[in-house]
Parts: sequence; C-alpha cells; structure tokens
Amino acid sequence: MKIRIHVSLKPGVLDPQGRAVHHALDGLGFAGVEDVRIGRLIELTVADGTSDADLEAMCEKLLANTVIENYRIEKVGQ
Repeated sequence: MKIRIHVSLKPGVLDPQGRAVHHALDGLGFAGVEDVRIGRLIELTVADGTSDADLEAMCEKLLANTVIENYRIEKVGQ
C-alpha cells in the first residue's frame, strides 16, 4: 500500500525557507504571491495490513516534529 505523509509547519512558526522563496519570487517579478510555506512529502510503501494507528505512531515518533509541524496521512489509490 502506498502512503503519502504531508508535513508542514504549524501556523505561526517562522519559515525561513518559505521567506527566501517568497523573496526570490518577488525578485523574479511574481508580485502576486502573498506568502510561501515550505513543507515536505514522505512516500512510504507499507504492507496492506498496516494499521492507521501504526501510521500515526510513525509520524508522531519520527516523521514529524509535532511541536512545530502538522502532518496529514494520505492513502494513495483508495
């Protein structure tokens, strides 16, 4: 089973990468961009019997820093 974990910074957490990209886009003439937030995508292939609780535990223990990040689990093809 294919799983995608979308990880993003929580609102209010400073995002220096997003700020740099925003500045670069503005410099390239894309003045309509109001804000940029950078996240990451983690793709996993897991056994079909992998439980939602196990996926949550993977995120909580390793894949996301839940103090400053949110995550969303997406099961691909379901």
